[in-house]
Amino acid sequence: MWNPLSKISNLIQGQGGFVNAHAHFDRAYSVSLEDFSNTQGNINSQLQEKWKLVDKFKCQASEEIYFQHITAALRMQNQQGVRHCLSFIDCDPVAGDRAIAAAKRAQEYASKNLKMRFLLACQTLKGVVNKEARHWFEKSLEHVDIIGGLPGADAGNEAEHIDILLKAAKETNKRVHIHVDQLNTAKEKETELLARKVIQWGLEGKVTAVHGISIAAHPKKYREELFKLCVDAGLSFVACPTAWIDSRRTEVLSPTHNSVTPIDEMIPAGIMVALGSDNICDIYKPYADGCMLTELRVLLESTHFYEMDELVKVATTNGLKVLGLDSYV
Repeated sequence: MWNPLSKISNLIQGQGGFVNAHAHFDRAYSVSLEDFSNTQGNINSQLQEKWKLVDKFKCQASEEIYFQHITAALRMQNQQGVRHCLSFIDCDPVAGDRAIAAAKRAQEYASKNLKMRFLLACQTLKGVVNKEARHWFEKSLEHVDIIGGLPGADAGNEAEHIDILLKAAKETNKRVHIHVDQLNTAKEKETELLARKVIQWGLEGKVTAVHGISIAAHPKKYREELFKLCVDAGLSFVACPTAWIDSRRTEVLSPTHNSVTPIDEMIPAGIMVALGSDNICDIYKPYADGCMLTELRVLLESTHFYEMDELVKVATTNGLKVLGLDSYV
């Protein structure tokens, strides 16, 4: 009997294995019993609250602890057949240089012991507009492979946040990955802002949007125009479906949709999409195990997108492209 899941798994392995194009390995396995039993329930907090709650782990984590968490995640990914991966690493006043120093060590560990290519991006949870946060962002640029951003961390100054990132990209000739549209609401138009900024800075084809959950909450006409703009900007995407399928219920009216990057519309529109795991066993996703086959399965089922050849690209070669890698070698 023909089993499509087995078939696609074999095709992915034939391409060299999964590419995990977005993760946060420095916080992997950091969820605690206290996070479950806390009166406030840290794991049940809103997204922006969690951006601050992770400071407790970051304050206490030494370079060695960070190294242990990152390498544990890398070993798990290796066991699941991942050969190339990217992790955002906290680079801010709270983490200091401990997380990035550990991640640099983990790169060598991954190459030598796991035969994996492990790339780094800077996570800017404290933003980049604030003077102190900007210092740590700029300090990280020489160490990371990809410039990372989170415009929502500079709420009200998202455009300035993006400008700072893209200016750095121009100066360093590095690719950029930016978290956008994470709240699953039509009030968000960060993807549109990002695409216009990419064109303004002349960085077409060098920037990747991560998540893009709110896109599907917009009317169809807006989505269609947005996709055209994204194509013009050469904007690619990374979908992390299990990280967002739990988007909270609201009473805000919107088109019926899943809280997952809408690849069923994006791919036919000519937009390249890759796949990521996002958080692993932390307060954001306490039960997530980083299994890329699970991510692919949730992505295809939630968007009703069954084109096997395209799904294989999402899981493999598209990931290489958004990471700026030419091949599996």
